[in-house]
Amino acid sequence: MLDQQHMTDEIQKTFLTCRLGEECVALPVSRVVEILDPKPATRLPQAPDFLLGYIDLRGESILVVDLRLLLARPYKEDTPETRIVVLSVRNGGSEMPVGLRADQVFEVTRLDDDKLQTFAQDGLLNWDTRMVEGVGRRNGDFVTVLDLDRMLSSKVIAEFHQTPEEAEAQL
Repeated sequence: MLDQQHMTDEIQKTFLTCRLGEECVALPVSRVVEILDPKPATRLPQAPDFLLGYIDLRGESILVVDLRLLLARPYKEDTPETRIVVLSVRNGGSEMPVGLRADQVFEVTRLDDDKLQTFAQDGLLNWDTRMVEGVGRRNGDFVTVLDLDRMLSSKVIAEFHQTPEEAEAQL
C-alpha cells in the first residue's frame, strides 16, 4: 500500500511540458491520454475561434481546443512539431476527453526541486489566475502549470473571452 501511495505521489509531481510560442506550459501527466499529430477538425457553427472542432479518434469524437487562442495568444499555422494532446478533463461529476493543440511537446518531467509556486491573489494586476495552477522551474527556466479543469470550465472560458463592454456591464 505504501509503494502504491508513493507511486501516486510521484505521478502527481510529473508533467508533460509543451511550447506555446516562447512560453513553456506544463500539464499533469496523470491526465494525458495520448499525443497525436495534427489532423483536420470538423468546425462547429458559431463556436469561438479557440474551439477548433471535433476530430475522430478510433470512433470517439474529441473536441479540440487551440491552447494558443484560449490563452489569448496569436494564431499560428501547424508546423511539423504541432501536436494535439488528448487529456482527461473533469466536467462536473464526470470526465471527458479533450484535445489541446500545442506548438510542440517537449518531455515528461518533474519541476526543479518539485516546487510549484501558487498565486494567492486572484485578480492581481487585473489578471485572472484561474487558468494557472502555479509556476515552477525546469532546468532553471519558468514553466507555467495549467489548471485543466478550471481552464476548460465553461464559466471561466466565458468570462475570459468576454468583450470589454460585457465585462464593464457586470461591474
